[in-house]
Amino acid sequence: MHTDELVFKFKEHLTVLNRSPSTINAYVDHLKGFLGAIDVAGMRQVTRSMIEDYIAGLYEYRKKDGTPYGSGTLCIKVRSVKRFFAFLEKTNIIFIDPAETIKEPKVQRNLPKRVLTKKEINKLLDQPNLGTLLGIRDRAIMEVFYSTGIRKEELCRLTIYDADLTEKMLRVNMGKGQKDRVVPMGKHAVRFLREYISRVRPHYTKKNRSIRYLFVDRFGNSMGKQAVSVMVKKYGQSAKIKIPVNPHLFRHCFASDLIRNGADLMAVQKMLGHAYPSTTQIYIRSLGFDVKKVHQKTHPREKDKIDKKDAKPQIQRTRPKNEAE
Repeated sequence: MHTDELVFKFKEHLTVLNRSPSTINAYVDHLKGFLGAIDVAGMRQVTRSMIEDYIAGLYEYRKKDGTPYGSGTLCIKVRSVKRFFAFLEKTNIIFIDPAETIKEPKVQRNLPKRVLTKKEINKLLDQPNLGTLLGIRDRAIMEVFYSTGIRKEELCRLTIYDADLTEKMLRVNMGKGQKDRVVPMGKHAVRFLREYISRVRPHYTKKNRSIRYLFVDRFGNSMGKQAVSVMVKKYGQSAKIKIPVNPHLFRHCFASDLIRNGADLMAVQKMLGHAYPSTTQIYIRSLGFDVKKVHQKTHPREKDKIDKKDAKPQIQRTRPKNEAE
């Protein structure tokens, strides 16, 4: 079977598994890079050593700016190869999976370098000009980001049916891992979202009433991820925030502020849509100083008053009575 046909069947397989379009495209693109790097007549001729040589080349590769691939990129490149050969073995196209025992690179989970202070957040949110339709829309987008902690991709997929302004809830469809969830919205997000839905959105969609996406551009089309990123970056610069501002920064601020104010970790995990608590715990580690204060204030042993006599306990060396001198 020709390589292109195998890649097409693999893509169909991922679609049946309900993988997101972005995941499928990433797997296929990285897989094509691997297939272009090896020289074999068929997939049955691929050996483990060939795959290992390919991975070694990934570690040595340098991009145009001289930097190597990040751990996340390395992981997805290796994973695409592993998933492909697992599929070939499962469908009896090959008899032995040469990538079965190859381990994926460990992804480095970096702590958020810094989150915004309350003053910086308020200054950033105040940047849009509320005297314009675009300003109201942009303020609504940033308020939703900060109030719910949703991802940029999730915001762009929202429809007008996902926002329950009465119950102050937002439904997130097909989040990361293809999972749905419902997250609460704060009063400020609801207020600006109501203003946007009643005044701004009808004006932009008057020529395209069939569109169901919640946030649209001035032509009535759905907001693209790039457009959202550019918009947020622009307001970050006008607010003179000293660190790069992007949509994901709102997510960091959302989680960090909740945890700092005593929110239950499991509740934050559900709101963020994290599959594992360890992912949410990144935000706890980034707040080490604040967590230490919480520990000092809440742990019962930290509340005990230390008697001066007990401050330096006398430790004496003792021997059993029958022990020889």
